[in-house]
Amino acid sequence: MFCKSLSLMSKNLHEKPFDQATISKLEIFEDYAQAWIPTFVMYGDPMICIFDFFAGTGYDKDGVAGSPIRILQKLREQISAIFQKKVKVRVFFNEFDPEKYQQLSFACKDFLQEYPELGRAIELEIFNEDFGICFERLLPQIREYSSLVYLDQNGIRFLADKYLLELEKTTRTDFLYFVSSSYFWRFGNKEEFQSYVKLDMEEAKKRPYHYIHRSLIAQLRAKLPADSNLKLYPYSIKKGANIHGIIFGASHPRAVDKFLKTAWKRNDINGEANFDIDEDRQKGQLDIFEGKQLTKIESFQTRLREKVLDGSIIDNFDAYNFALDEAHLGSHAASELKKMKQEGLIDYHGRSPLATYEKVYKDKRRIVYQILQK
Repeated sequence: MFCKSLSLMSKNLHEKPFDQATISKLEIFEDYAQAWIPTFVMYGDPMICIFDFFAGTGYDKDGVAGSPIRILQKLREQISAIFQKKVKVRVFFNEFDPEKYQQLSFACKDFLQEYPELGRAIELEIFNEDFGICFERLLPQIREYSSLVYLDQNGIRFLADKYLLELEKTTRTDFLYFVSSSYFWRFGNKEEFQSYVKLDMEEAKKRPYHYIHRSLIAQLRAKLPADSNLKLYPYSIKKGANIHGIIFGASHPRAVDKFLKTAWKRNDINGEANFDIDEDRQKGQLDIFEGKQLTKIESFQTRLREKVLDGSIIDNFDAYNFALDEAHLGSHAASELKKMKQEGLIDYHGRSPLATYEKVYKDKRRIVYQILQK
């Protein structure tokens, strides 16, 4: 029965060592925290907040750190900057299971006793509440302050529209949302499932199973208001025959830039999965019937080239934003623009096409791409 399957999704993940898929997820969470924390500390926000609503025990049975301890470790690396900038850092962990909550509390207490200077740099609160109650309690702070939110849930009811749409309303919140995407494939048409998350599973199953996370993201994007600034990006994680995934969401281009750099650093072939989701490694060989198939990066660069030559992209602002919309790095756009200049198709002032966050959003330095030939 479906109810039985739901209960299985909520099993205690820390009764055994973290598997490689869990480690991959935790490393992405950690990598993004490592990029996020110093950015907002050095920016000089008077208050920043970090929330981990499904924190777990702190460690697995072999002592490998889970998300809350990894957060504390990354904050510890920034202690000097936190004190120098006089930034108030508030950290909120929540764990519903009473036994896990006790283990989490002891783990955090031990960590702060080992590094007492961290206890002076941050304020830590640990809750033992149902997610819905804790989320409502802390939502005012998420709305008010620059916030990083982790939603590392094992079920599906917490992906309900009301939580996504509340996060969409915020302007300074980045979130990483872990979902068991494979369960959408198996149970998405069930009435209990649809009562939490309404998805068109017929549409989702038009593509192969390993694209389920892309399908989920596409349908979640469709639920957002038409004028929303929130950007959603997938990162798929393969675990045996199953596909799980991370949803990253943010409204600010700086946050999107940092996440995409994190994702592409972990997989420079597709920046979207811990496996070769589009079989790009096989596309370097010429197919006698279809010719050479384009990799994800090559396909993006082809679209970029077409848009520059038809006048849809006229400057570095357009080129960089197009890269973010397509889940690519500015460097992917820059290399193609340089190539087009070398080929005599376009011209621009200087040696660099300036398709970076720093030049577009920080320095606001605009350069126009002049079309020489089509």
